[in-house]
Amino acid sequence: MKKLTFFLLMVTLTYTALAQQSKIDSSKYPRPATFTAQQDHDNMMQQLGIKKLRPGPSGNESAPNHANYDESLANPCPQLPDILTTKSGKKVTTADMWWKQRRPEIAEDMEREMYGRLPKNIPKVTWSVKITDREFVGFTPVIAKQLIGHVDNSEYPLINVDINMMLVVPLNVKGPVPVLMMLGRPSFPSPAQPSPEQMEKLNAAFKEMMIKNNPEIKAIFDQYPAYTPITRLPGPNFFAPPPVGDPSPTEQLLAAGWGYVTIDPTSIQADNGAGITRGIIGLVNKGQPRKPDDWGALRAWAWGAARGLDYLETDSLVDAKKVGIEGVSRYGKAALVTLAFEPRFAVGLIGSSGKGGATLHRRVFGEAVESLTGGEYYWMAGNYMKYGASEASFGSKTGCDLPVDSHELIALCAPRLTFISYGIPEKGDAKWLDHAGSYMATVAAGSVFKLLGAKDIGVSNEYLTEKMPPVLTGMLNGELAWRQHDGGHTDAPNFKYFIPWAGKFLKYERKAAQ
Repeated sequence: MKKLTFFLLMVTLTYTALAQQSKIDSSKYPRPATFTAQQDHDNMMQQLGIKKLRPGPSGNESAPNHANYDESLANPCPQLPDILTTKSGKKVTTADMWWKQRRPEIAEDMEREMYGRLPKNIPKVTWSVKITDREFVGFTPVIAKQLIGHVDNSEYPLINVDINMMLVVPLNVKGPVPVLMMLGRPSFPSPAQPSPEQMEKLNAAFKEMMIKNNPEIKAIFDQYPAYTPITRLPGPNFFAPPPVGDPSPTEQLLAAGWGYVTIDPTSIQADNGAGITRGIIGLVNKGQPRKPDDWGALRAWAWGAARGLDYLETDSLVDAKKVGIEGVSRYGKAALVTLAFEPRFAVGLIGSSGKGGATLHRRVFGEAVESLTGGEYYWMAGNYMKYGASEASFGSKTGCDLPVDSHELIALCAPRLTFISYGIPEKGDAKWLDHAGSYMATVAAGSVFKLLGAKDIGVSNEYLTEKMPPVLTGMLNGELAWRQHDGGHTDAPNFKYFIPWAGKFLKYERKAAQ
């Protein structure tokens, strides 16, 4: 039923978009470029004057070009850019210097060289509630809203962008409630269903329609007179024994009095290089290829999340001052970029994010800069490709030439709540992600949290000497937090620690509805 509802909604939206496009005189607009990912990649290399890129390493440890997993070789340039020294060499000693001098410098370098700039002419997004449904998730009554954010494409109607988002809020608590925005595929959690009497009417009408369309089907229904093509899904069983293990993250959020949002990044920007002339990036560029400092998919997804927050600020069920952002893997990267560049988000849960997220770029361990300048180049700004170049008009560059690194991305989140989460390689959170490199970045970022009057993970900021703590060690006493669970490539095992940690700092306690 969930899949059917989502499918019908997408079919309707697609049909509407096609119907609208059929009325457009396309001769008035430049034709959108239709590139393969390789063609787009080659185009950016040409713009940058790059003749050859170093190939990225293989994740297969038995392959000849396997990634490095020797810690003694992992730090070719161990000294990180000094997070609290300005470009002019001044030491940053006050919060005012951070906000007015150093932070803008870091943000500028991040935008130009790594994630890309937001264009000045991004069109507005208009949100509409497509479906409102009252449901039960476990024992919790909720209201679920299917939301569509239509991006104004009047300047270039050949590309249509509709952001797909689902808001689910508990009804058994006194609102408004904090909400965690999760990057992923939205769906209704437990759609309300017609009564048995209504189901009979639906089946009768459906059978009649099918027979009218194909009279031969009548013989099948005559042979099985009690068969009903449309059946009810089993409803919640309030007397069932409790499930083994932790409830799902969304159930934990609702039980704690939080709401949650699921927003579909691919409805904002495709997760591939061939789609870079479509989606929001393509819409703003009128279907043409990017320039080297244009935004990549990670920044586009972060922009879309911020537009989702625009809607949440208008919904009376939501406490918009207590909205968080969450993601795992590539969406963990996007969640960290979102928290860094959108100050309205109060908290972030950054799951297994690797390169482009919390892991240091200049580290050579597992996933490499060359991984992101090759197959996943579209996540980043075009300029990032320079750091994988072996032959170019400017010579060659490596991650060591980057003016900024991930410790500074984490620092851009300060002093807001930032929870860095990882699992373990034995359960599938691969060594490829360089857990130690993320820990080093977290340690180094702590100095900014402390400068701004917040607490970090509670160790020194000596990132070259501090050792990653044992698995299941929660470093959760400050606004910057770290915890490595004993599960795989997910942040689900950390939710039972994240929710009370965030609630404590946000000063939120669940209150039952009157």
